[in-house]
Amino acid sequence: MRIQCIGRSPPHARVIVPREAPVTWTATYAPALGAPVIQQRQWPTMNRPVQMSVLWFRHGLRLHDNPALLDAISGPPSMFFPIFIFDGESAGTKVIGFNRMRFLLESLADLDRQLRSRGGRLWLLRGDPSKIFQRLWEELALTKVCFEQDCEPIWNERDQSVRATCAERGVRCEEFVSHTLWDPKAVIYANGGLPPLTYQMFLHTVSTLGEPPRPVEDPDWTGVTFGTLPPRLVKEFQVFDEVPKPEYFGLSQPGYGLVRWIGGETRALQHLRERLTQEEQAFRKGIILPNQSRPDLLGPPTSQSAALRYGCLSVRRFYWNLHDLFNAVSQGDPPAGLNISGQLIWREYFYTMSVYNPHYAEMSANPICLDVPWDKNPTFLEKWKKGQTGFPFIDAAMRQLVSEGWIHHVARNSVACFLTRGDLWISWEDGLAFFLEHLIDADWSVCAGNWMWVSSSAFEQLLDCSKCLCPVNYGRRLDPWGEYIKRYVPELRNLPVEYLYEPWKAPLDVQRDAGCIIGDHYPERIVDHQRASNQNRQYMENIRNSLLEQPAHCCPSNQDEVRQFMWLPDECVGHITAKIA
Repeated sequence: MRIQCIGRSPPHARVIVPREAPVTWTATYAPALGAPVIQQRQWPTMNRPVQMSVLWFRHGLRLHDNPALLDAISGPPSMFFPIFIFDGESAGTKVIGFNRMRFLLESLADLDRQLRSRGGRLWLLRGDPSKIFQRLWEELALTKVCFEQDCEPIWNERDQSVRATCAERGVRCEEFVSHTLWDPKAVIYANGGLPPLTYQMFLHTVSTLGEPPRPVEDPDWTGVTFGTLPPRLVKEFQVFDEVPKPEYFGLSQPGYGLVRWIGGETRALQHLRERLTQEEQAFRKGIILPNQSRPDLLGPPTSQSAALRYGCLSVRRFYWNLHDLFNAVSQGDPPAGLNISGQLIWREYFYTMSVYNPHYAEMSANPICLDVPWDKNPTFLEKWKKGQTGFPFIDAAMRQLVSEGWIHHVARNSVACFLTRGDLWISWEDGLAFFLEHLIDADWSVCAGNWMWVSSSAFEQLLDCSKCLCPVNYGRRLDPWGEYIKRYVPELRNLPVEYLYEPWKAPLDVQRDAGCIIGDHYPERIVDHQRASNQNRQYMENIRNSLLEQPAHCCPSNQDEVRQFMWLPDECVGHITAKIA
């Protein structure tokens, strides 16, 4: 979908336009862009030369399936400027750590290489976007700015400021929906103006909107003229000569983590081809969501989440590649359903739930979040962050997170539950902040939604089973031989496997033989899980009983959705079924 706003004509355009021309609205359909076009015009139709067209990259760091790019290079001849602005906020740069910044910079470098191969470059500027666009209008007759929609409310102030700046100067400001499968605002409108609180309600609502648009065609670079900034603006905007390294921003690499995730569209498309090969093999065996139904903590990365988060991979291409592949294998019987898309649909759901809620990542001011009196325990929080809790599976996940910037979905659920309602009774807000710093694929909406969901802060009772995410048994089921622990908690690698998940139970002579004395080489456990879990369940029950009215909350609808969202042991599924009945 394209949303286009046009204000007064700039003085550089060689046309005479009434400064107070009446506003008219038109709606047409643009098949090439795959969406309806909504236009606000403030001047009569006439030949108006376009002199400078800017593609403002924010999250959609790719050339394929990029309707904003297609529009930026279409129309009358113009100078084309692809830019990225380091404003201290965009793409999460305000809060990110080394690995997230590394992935972002690799993605920008990949874009720059692709554009240079076509005779241009990616201009990396520094400053306030509104002021930069004002100066481009003053100096270079900027006439059009195109960008992909950032639907999360944390970007509203930035984008509204840019729209206002453009409108005041007659600069076309065009926004395209391509970071999500459906426009979250359209989903809410279709649901009567209210967010669809349950996942089933969300599925029903999007079904009324029809299938997501298919990807748009690749750009035709024939005739595209890349612009060049004059030296005075290069200096004013502090343009980078080349893509910087994370160290430039004061970030240092945490240890010697394995680089398993490489940023950029080129790698993302290669990774997609590898993923589709695995999906086809699974489909032919009657398996869907193979990476979720059979979690592999140590195998080669198969997740597309990091590439989707920065838009190196189009979510629409991933979605339609999966669905077309499934239909080809099954020959349409059964037809592909949303269930084969798994986490892509949950991603859409969380985006939709957050779009009109600027306090979505907070607790007290968040209308859909239970206000839980969490403990303040800086010591426990720090041990959790450093992977020093004394629970090897939890510590392995936290150390992998910090060193590599990624952990499997099942490990995320484990460490989130452990920090919050499971063991430490520390606020999910603290966990979210740490994930947003270190997790390469951390999306503000999706990450906050996951934390509320797993911590039961969104008033979710289906996850109240104390056995669901035991920091000992859950990890043991996922990895019976403890290879995950041996890689990321190497001080325990020589312990016999029967003690690997509960090293405090190992006799002292066994600890000596393994070269790891608990309390010396590896910490004692900071809590007794069974005692803490029982106490926390009672806390949560007391909170619920004290409420006269339950807050509206986002939640799954049944046990099948819980099983899809989280890899659960069989006895926990039985507990959930009984709870629903």
